[in-house]
Amino acid sequence: MKDQMGLYYDEEGDFLEITLGDIKNCYFDNVGNGVFKIIDKETKEVKGIAVSSFKERTHGDELKIDLPVKMQLSS
Repeated sequence: MKDQMGLYYDEEGDFLEITLGDIKNCYFDNVGNGVFKIIDKETKEVKGIAVSSFKERTHGDELKIDLPVKMQLSS
């Protein structure tokens, strides 16, 4: 079974989380400016990103934000 992409947004907390696969065995690494890498404790693989103040970072209908991490999704 391939990993599923998860998308979670908490509107009240303005917090976005994008994950790939199971993140139960992961920790959040603060990379600065309210952006976090979600890293697997065993493999050290980046399993996702989290962004605080997400709505505040977007303007109008355009949904582009600069992230200080690279994330690769493959099929």
